[in-house]
Amino acid sequence: MNRPKPALRVELLFYLTFLAAFAILVGVATSQFALSIAPERGVFLVIVFVAVEVGIFVLYGRSLVTRLVLRPLDRVVETADAVADGDLAARAPDAETRDFATLAERLNRMTDRLLDAQSQLVRSEKLASIGRLAAGVAHEVGNPLGAAGTYLEVLRRRGADHEVTQGIARELERLDRIVRSLLDYARPQEDPLVPIDPSRIVRGAFELLRAQGAFRNVRAEIDDGLQVPEIMGRAHILEQTLVNLLLNAVDATPAGGSIIIGARRWAYEPGQSLPKRESDPGYARFPRTSERRPARVEFAAGQPGALLFVADSGSGVAPEDREKVFEPFFTTKDPGRGTGLGLAIVARSVHDMGGVVWVDGAREGGAAFKMFFPIAVPR
Repeated sequence: MNRPKPALRVELLFYLTFLAAFAILVGVATSQFALSIAPERGVFLVIVFVAVEVGIFVLYGRSLVTRLVLRPLDRVVETADAVADGDLAARAPDAETRDFATLAERLNRMTDRLLDAQSQLVRSEKLASIGRLAAGVAHEVGNPLGAAGTYLEVLRRRGADHEVTQGIARELERLDRIVRSLLDYARPQEDPLVPIDPSRIVRGAFELLRAQGAFRNVRAEIDDGLQVPEIMGRAHILEQTLVNLLLNAVDATPAGGSIIIGARRWAYEPGQSLPKRESDPGYARFPRTSERRPARVEFAAGQPGALLFVADSGSGVAPEDREKVFEPFFTTKDPGRGTGLGLAIVARSVHDMGGVVWVDGAREGGAAFKMFFPIAVPR
């Protein structure tokens, strides 16, 4: 159990009171001592002893003020200067007294908010610019793609080699999927956000894929928390987002592996407590480090809401790739097996619904994709 930090005023009053009392006692003692050993020179010795004692007390007082006030203040000022110069990774260290510890904590929180605001601005600008680019590319590619399909049909009617035409058709279909994905990524969502039940959508996405036999080679289950609050969103978009994450998990999980999808009530903190599952014993934590998560400036500290997650026992996502996986055309799949747009569409959809998405290491050994949405506020 950590001992509460003392207040700065209490520390200063205690040490100064002790110093004053000790100075009086030492002054009286040295005066008596000087008069007893040399009565004729007592006044001179008293002056000498008092001067030495004053020097000692000044040095001690200087050390006390430096330790309790000046040194922690210098650290806070250095951190503030570093942040002002653009180093948002700078953090003020902890202090001995409660006042400077609180000041350091508030400065670090302010820096975290600046970092969140900067990250959100960069992310929003990136989404907007890539969306415009994707719309333009899809439009320009779509027209020649339709013409190529027409010419392919002409070749078939003229008796062209069947194997060649099948290969061309396969690649044209792949291009068509990419164009459709680009349009999905760039298309603005005009449907209004409404209160939705995340638990119901989690179960709906799970049952949809289970009915199609997508989980026949893996062990898939739902880990649903109690009293998961409603969130603001678009039900069909969120369900499709969960379906995409589940299909990715199926691709990444070896035969006989496990996949877990769930939702729970959660208070959002960018880089603190790790979420637990109902099956975790006591206060057990996941065997992974707590990394800073993305945030939005609209989120207050401890923002209440819902956490949705899809975890698997696959190969996971390398720490250096955890930011890149949400960028368009980045993929860790083998060539020809993915376009690299699935997770980019997920990130775009979650962002448009007012949430955040990130990936951690899963307790099962693979990747855990997590989405947080604030609680729906009644209007």
